Amino acid sequence: MSRVISHLWFAENAREAVEFYVSVVPNSSIGRETIVPAETPSGPPGSVSIIEFKLCGQNFTALQAGPFDSFNHSFSIQVECDNQQEIDRVWDAFIDNGGEAEQCGWLKDRWGLSWQIVPRVLGEMVANRDRERAKRATEAMLTMVKLDVAALERAFNG
Repeated sequence: MSRVISHLWFAENAREAVEFYVSVVPNSSIGRETIVPAETPSGPPGSVSIIEFKLCGQNFTALQAGPFDSFNHSFSIQVECDNQQEIDRVWDAFIDNGGEAEQCGWLKDRWGLSWQIVPRVLGEMVANRDRERAKRATEAMLTMVKLDVAALERAFNG
């Protein structure tokens, strides 16, 4: 059966990044690691590695193959959290590991990959049929760095 797998290209330290990701995101694991035995445009035999892993059951592949293109905001990984405690745990783990806080629940990890750490209820708030409530929640979110569930709920409820 066909699968869809997100592919992440790392210049270096892919194994370190993957080990960190699976330590922070629940229901995650590292699978097969392959060292490419042939010369590639990235270097001699053995210089490229491929690591298969899962984050919360979703398949990913990390390729360590030297500098090519840097990560940017056009691709991010969103972690939906059930409560503020989980948001704080995941957010703090990334920041404490060299990540940089950005706006609206976004952060950039120390390898340059963008993450969105959001409460699951935010999507429901923004999509709510009462567009005024949705607007209030959205406007509140736009003022935040790390998202605050209680403040979003207060804004949503008026």
